[in-house]
Amino acid sequence: MVKIPENRVDDCRIADYWDSLDDLKVKCRLCPFNCLLSDGKMGICRGKQNSAGTLLAINYGWTTSLSMDPIEKKPLYNFHPGTSILSIGPNGCNLKCNFCQNYHVSQSEYPVSYLTPMQAADTALNHGSIGLAYTYSEPLIWYEYVRETSVEVHRLGLKNVLVSNGYINPEPLDELLPLVDAMNIDIKSMDPQFYKKVCKATLAPVLETVKRAAKRTHVEITNLIIPGLNDSEENFTALVDFIADIDPLIPLHFSRYHPAFHQNASGTPIGAMRKAGKIARKRLAHVYLGNVSSFEGSVTLCPDCNGIVIERSGYTVTATNLSESGVCGNCGAKTGVVC
Repeated sequence: MVKIPENRVDDCRIADYWDSLDDLKVKCRLCPFNCLLSDGKMGICRGKQNSAGTLLAINYGWTTSLSMDPIEKKPLYNFHPGTSILSIGPNGCNLKCNFCQNYHVSQSEYPVSYLTPMQAADTALNHGSIGLAYTYSEPLIWYEYVRETSVEVHRLGLKNVLVSNGYINPEPLDELLPLVDAMNIDIKSMDPQFYKKVCKATLAPVLETVKRAAKRTHVEITNLIIPGLNDSEENFTALVDFIADIDPLIPLHFSRYHPAFHQNASGTPIGAMRKAGKIARKRLAHVYLGNVSSFEGSVTLCPDCNGIVIERSGYTVTATNLSESGVCGNCGAKTGVVC
């Protein structure tokens, strides 16, 4: 008779971070929603389910995608630029953003295939990837799988990358961070009401995630600019000040929005992108404009001499002027780029 491991029930992984309550109820403690679930109910993320008083990670190992991407597509411009990374992601999300640009994966059922942690790590190694990116939807709802797969990825000498909304409680985040080599965290707005109305969530936990992650791993920030919702000068300034007060070398990616899901605001004008970039460059060394066909949106400059250290065409790196340690080839200054 096969013995079922202690962290599994039947063939499902028991979730981490939950409390057992009376009447077969459970409380999930993974993210700030802290879902209270009666028997048979799923969490808001659709990745956790109460089964007779035990919280199961029903999304464990099930990925919607398996694809090699440029690291710049995450977007991570200052982390091993010019390399490729194997990318996978779960079905579901713990936020309900009405503008979601990937809603078919995050907000509805999507075909998935099963991949064990060892298979995922081995596939990355065999494809010449620098590691594994947990992305496409929200990887933190895949917590148990990400943590165990990250161990296998590090065992093979590869890198772990998270592309996340940052909506997680401090305790599970702190446990995961030693396994994470880089994060792109999406700050959707600096307005708490935006998060409440548009994302059905709260802003403060996301900012806390950025603060904690920036102390322990490479962090880059993305902000999707939506006309009429988060494109005010006040919002841009608050975002830039928040990042700069942590570390002015943290890269900020402004991304162009296009109408999707339930949001029908017009697409982001180029002018709004340039305005955001101009404001950000007053305090931040690395500011990028995503989905903009111009040199100004993708070049990496030295924070000291302002010389070009990385040139790009789209997601392709065409030239670099950096040492292996990320030092500027023009003046020898530290750039914050991880090579």
